[in-house]
Amino acid sequence: MKRSNIRKLLKSNKGFSIIELMVVVVIIGILATTILPKIIGKSDEARVAKVKADIKSLETALDMYKLDNGMYPDTEQGLNALVQLPETGVLPKKWNKSGYLTKPVIPNDAWDNKYIYISPGTKGDYDLMSYGADKMQGGEDFNKDITNWDVE
Repeated sequence: MKRSNIRKLLKSNKGFSIIELMVVVVIIGILATTILPKIIGKSDEARVAKVKADIKSLETALDMYKLDNGMYPDTEQGLNALVQLPETGVLPKKWNKSGYLTKPVIPNDAWDNKYIYISPGTKGDYDLMSYGADKMQGGEDFNKDITNWDVE
């Protein structure tokens, strides 16, 4: 193509009309109202899934602790006994020097709160839970407590 033809082509391009822009804005608005609620709902589901996976991982670590030491950590020792040799209560005799978790830190729940650990528990040898999105005991939907006795 010759230079003069390219210049004519560039000069003849007038851009988008206001109607074309309005149509694009309306389409984007429709997409946003149909897709965003689905994406937002998935983030809550992902948080619940993360907490359930954490609880299963902590249960496995607690079981390994019990296999080594013949008991679960008590409430005072808490979950920290999985990453740090307890200094209070009944001291473990065969505590694993590398700890019981792959990372040397106890994870927080998906809402950045510490997991609640009670041993002996009311539902079993120990109770392990997150209070959910509302950070308070009880609740429904995503505010519902997530507990080790309910996690499958």
